[in-house]
Amino acid sequence: MNKQTETVLNYHNRTKHSLERYARGPESIDWEDQPDQFRRFSGCEIVTLPLPGTGLEPLFADLDTPETIPAKPLNLSNAGLLLELAFGLSAWKQFGPSRWALRCNPSSGNLHPTEAYLISAGNTFIKSGVYHYVSHDHSLEQRCRFSDNSLDSGMLIGLSSIHWREAWKYGERAFRYCQHDIGHALGALQYAATALGWSVELQAEWPDGDIAKLLGLDRDDFKKQEHESPDMICRIHTHADSKPLDAKALLEAAVSGDWFGKADSLRAYHMYKWPVIDEVSAAASKPRTEEPDWQTTRRPPRMAAETAPGSPRHFLHPWRSEVSQPVGNRCDQPLIKSSCTKTATQIIRQRRSAQQFDGKMPPMPQTDFYRMLAAVMPTTAAFELWRWPPKIHLFIFVHRVEGLVPGIYALPRHNDALEPLQAATLADFDWRKISDALAFYHLYSGDCRQIAKTLSCHQPIASDSAFSMGMIAEFGEVIEAEPWLYRRLFWECGLIGQTLYLEAEAASLRGTGIGCYFDDSMHELLGIKNDEFQSLYHFTVGKPLEDKRLETLPAYGHLGDVV
Repeated sequence: MNKQTETVLNYHNRTKHSLERYARGPESIDWEDQPDQFRRFSGCEIVTLPLPGTGLEPLFADLDTPETIPAKPLNLSNAGLLLELAFGLSAWKQFGPSRWALRCNPSSGNLHPTEAYLISAGNTFIKSGVYHYVSHDHSLEQRCRFSDNSLDSGMLIGLSSIHWREAWKYGERAFRYCQHDIGHALGALQYAATALGWSVELQAEWPDGDIAKLLGLDRDDFKKQEHESPDMICRIHTHADSKPLDAKALLEAAVSGDWFGKADSLRAYHMYKWPVIDEVSAAASKPRTEEPDWQTTRRPPRMAAETAPGSPRHFLHPWRSEVSQPVGNRCDQPLIKSSCTKTATQIIRQRRSAQQFDGKMPPMPQTDFYRMLAAVMPTTAAFELWRWPPKIHLFIFVHRVEGLVPGIYALPRHNDALEPLQAATLADFDWRKISDALAFYHLYSGDCRQIAKTLSCHQPIASDSAFSMGMIAEFGEVIEAEPWLYRRLFWECGLIGQTLYLEAEAASLRGTGIGCYFDDSMHELLGIKNDEFQSLYHFTVGKPLEDKRLETLPAYGHLGDVV
């Protein structure tokens, strides 16, 4: 085992919560000293985006078939709409003198460690360069102006994390939550792009060092403890004449470009230091890699004609091969059609995290439940950008679902995982397949509400819901092979979580991600005895109880009239 792998595994084990103790975190929290949620760079030219609030025609159900959604033109208004729907504000909440913003992309504790950047090369609607998105103002700050105007790479989106923003509240476990949030943000970007008729290509080969250079994160423009860590670059495909990305030329343009601005302080006192986060961040740094062209094999056969050369959708997926065939280790399940009649933009903007559920809710319809499970399978449109076999599988505590006996169930997300999961869990589990449409298995019958609540740090949201779940990762061999894959496992969890958030809203319910749970107690319940599999995220869906004391205000009312 190399040193980087050892560092990652040590971090993972020391940041587990247990019934006896929680992972190390601050002994007290000064809520008046919370870090600023909105990063700004002083000394940059500001590009004001058109006022947000525009609606799009596609229904949420239309996102199942992205090939049927006409592509919007790439202009400043639609680029701004992409940023708003993916990373922008969704509302303000107010209680007495306290006022706080909600966003379209979820975040642990509403702390929002994720920062978004737009990179333009060869577009007519904005000068070529690197721009930081300020969600509060719905504006772009130009951080870099490219001197090479011959580049034609279109539009890219970069994501980074400010680990300290999360650590201010959650201490050492914060690195995990930052990775969850990157997965949430990736999912939010995918849904926003699909609603515009565009598509997202994850630039999976890029090393963290190159991402940092492109986004200017390696510059001495940040307060030491408030630096940003590079996470990913995504290319947005919007039109037929997309050219292959010249990553080397793009990077050279950034390195030789004119840079502007310094990051404003996040204006909070750094009372606690968590050096283990910097240690695991360094150990999990991603090098340049050769990645599979996963898009060539992920679509089931029924989609092959839709992505053949000359078809309306083919130009949005230029990295696909001409023929699409399912591979053996995928669960190619048919997606149950959504009954939601709201538009995609309505669902995206109304997404919330429930604070409490109605523990006396009637059972949720079984069709809605199966729809949610089918939506997180790897061959759906939500996972179109994901280039690897799935590593995350779901163990579900069913509490209130029509036609299902309360108990524990499992959803392996690829076929080859079934036998290893069976071997790693309790022999008493019956693993009885109960759905013709899904690889969905019954394990145990019984009221598990108190168990689910206890496992999720005694939180009632895990028991008062229709169902809750643990996301179980193929872990040990993955991390030993490449320690930076630790981050990608959490990204996959966040991508699943974002899908569940939106599917819950579409079913007139609500979801909540749960980062606080007792890791090894969950493993013990399932019978997992080593690190072959590990629990990385919990999630719950139910009927929300609204706090009527809170006032809801428009997301961008402070900017003036919004469409």
